[in-house]
Amino acid sequence: MKEYIIPSIKISDINMEKCYFNPGCALSVYKPSSEHKLLELLNRYFGPVRMHNICCHHDPGLPQGSTIINNCAGCDRRFRSLYDGIRTISLWEVLDSIEELPLPDYAGLTLSVHDSCSYRPKPQVHAAVRSLLGKMNIKVIDSEFSGTKSICCGDNFYPRLPIEKVTELQKKRAAQMPCQDVAVYCVSCIKSMAIGGKTPHHMTDLVLGEETELQEMRIDVYHDTLEEYIACH
Repeated sequence: MKEYIIPSIKISDINMEKCYFNPGCALSVYKPSSEHKLLELLNRYFGPVRMHNICCHHDPGLPQGSTIINNCAGCDRRFRSLYDGIRTISLWEVLDSIEELPLPDYAGLTLSVHDSCSYRPKPQVHAAVRSLLGKMNIKVIDSEFSGTKSICCGDNFYPRLPIEKVTELQKKRAAQMPCQDVAVYCVSCIKSMAIGGKTPHHMTDLVLGEETELQEMRIDVYHDTLEEYIACH
């Protein structure tokens, strides 16, 4: 069976007059300061990019031909599939394309990568993430189920499944990671890896040289907070 692959747009095809960065609701709730630091990086090393904070569950209100640089796999999927004339590209592809981008040196830290499930059909994102990790002097030991074969961390099954069952899935997925340290690029995956006993490192934190915070670990409370944010944005 042929893999379902979704190509990204070419960075050279981005109309910089219609280029926006949407950090995603989860990152905005997790570390509001990070979205501004990332926007500053983009503006300094990539080009004139404007902030866009409208949630992907709502009409983005952007002109035809706009490109949204996104940090969240769910945002990428919704913006490109639900709204005509909107194109998307991952933050990781854009950052990886910047030759002079300053990055921290993690001195040979070894970790596994949990790939966000909504990015499963985008191997170019998986490659960009690993390229950035390599540039930060991080060694990757992947799990059997990574990249286009990645498995959901379990969080997406809430609230369709009881919290106890979701927790079982989170622990099962975390146990598949060969390393204690795990790089993730989804805030929900931070929770899942931690619940499974692993030490998560969010890609935005790695790029910005910051510690990854677990914050609210109760699944229902965490999702209620996200829903409240989505309703207002």
